[in-house]
Amino acid sequence: MKYAVVIEKGDNSYGADVPDLPGCVAVGETRDEAMSLIKEAIEFHLEGMREDGEIIPKPHTETEYVEVLSA
Repeated sequence: MKYAVVIEKGDNSYGADVPDLPGCVAVGETRDEAMSLIKEAIEFHLEGMREDGEIIPKPHTETEYVEVLSA
């Protein structure tokens, strides 16, 4: 399965979260580190859900960029 990941650049780090898996987040010093950590976080999150007998949500979030002209 492929889940959409939102990456946000902060002043000193990058944050990553998965809209389809509330609470599944990671923070890294670099974008690559944040992506590596969120992959691990997704796997861990799904493992916990399976162990708890929860239904694994199918990915449904889609992403697009919208270009706007500045005034």
